[in-house]
Parts: sequence; C-alpha cells; structure tokens
Amino acid sequence: MGKILRVIAIIMMGLTAAFTLLGGIGTICVAWFPENYDFEVLVPYKFIYQTATIFTLAAAMLGIAATVALIRGKKWAYRGVLIALLVGLATAGTKMYYSSMLRGSVAPTNIRFNMTIVTLIVFLLLRIPGIWQKVDLTRSGKNGSSDNNIAAGAAMILSGLVTLTTPIWVGSTHMLNGYNLVHVLDVPLTIGGATLVIAGILSLLRTRGTVGIPATTPSQAKETRLPRNAA
Repeated sequence: MGKILRVIAIIMMGLTAAFTLLGGIGTICVAWFPENYDFEVLVPYKFIYQTATIFTLAAAMLGIAATVALIRGKKWAYRGVLIALLVGLATAGTKMYYSSMLRGSVAPTNIRFNMTIVTLIVFLLLRIPGIWQKVDLTRSGKNGSSDNNIAAGAAMILSGLVTLTTPIWVGSTHMLNGYNLVHVLDVPLTIGGATLVIAGILSLLRTRGTVGIPATTPSQAKETRLPRNAA
C-alpha cells in the first residue's frame, strides 16, 4: 500500500507540474501582448498578469524538480512539493480573480487550480504519521527500482498526453475569429508531448525488465557455486 500511494503521489505531482507549466506558457500572450489578441481590457493589468506568469513558470520548474526529487527520494522533495503547489495555487487564484472580473470566465485556469488543490490535499494527507511511515516520500530512492520507474513512466506518459491534447481541452477559451490560438504552439507541444510519452514508455519497459528478477547477494552466489571437483 505504501508503494501504491507513493506512485500515485508522484503521478499527481507530475501532472500538476505539467498543468502549471502549460498554464504559464499559455498566459504569456495575454500577459505581454493582450492588445494583439483582442484582450484590450487586460492592458491596464498587464503587470499583474506578467508577475503571475513569471511565478507560475517558477512554480512549474520547482514542481518538475520536486517530482524528480520524489522519484530519487531526496530529503527536500516534500518541502519543494508544498512550495511549488502553494505558489501555483496563488498564481492560479490570482488569474482566476482578474479573469472573472475582466472577461467573465476563469477557464482554463480553473482546471489547473482544481488539480493543484487536489494534489495539495493528497500530499497533506500523506503527512499523517501512520501513512507517512508507510509512504515516506523522503526515503532514499534507488534508480531503477520498479516503483520509481512505474511512477516516473506513468507521470511522463500522462503529462505527455495532456500536452499533446492541449489544443482540445483549452481550445474553447482560445478562439479568435474562428481560429484556435493554441495551434500557434503546435510544434513545441507536439515535440514536448511526444518526447514525454516515449520516455514514459521506455521507463515502463525498463520496469518490466527488472520486475520479478530476484536480487542475488554475494553470499548467495558463493553458496550456489559448484565445487571445482563437481561432475
């Protein structure tokens, strides 16, 4: 159960980091060039959007680093996760407030906000002593261990799929004169998403190759070695 919860936590953090990164990148256009996309109403608030975007990207970078640290069992991983989630939650809330006030809609930032708050709740629950002892997200990780590979692989595959399908799930909020503005980023989204999916599949294949192979200690190998005069 501890391994299952550990894998779920890593996958959720990986997905949240992906949503945060996409949210930061997707806001650059209206944060710096709102007048070019028929968002003149946002022009007086450019500084607020620019600040929120910078902190969103910072939270995404920290979230990605914290996800990797979780996989490797680094001591600072849990603390890094909480900081990334709290900063991401603050930036999402800020964007939602001004978006609701200025254009009457909070989409698609509400998706990132909801994902972030659910992930934060999960990590806070994992800190309950009885659960924490089983999961222990700061335990020393082993590169190549099956649960680490499963968590990393699943997180990358799901994040890659989210990236590849971005034009679909945010398209309705990025239409301008009948054109989906997300398609401007088709090339980086396709390359990034495909790379994540392929890397995730390779990680899972690596897991398949290691699961079920019992470790042999030097003493066991010595015991099973045939004597020299054996027939």
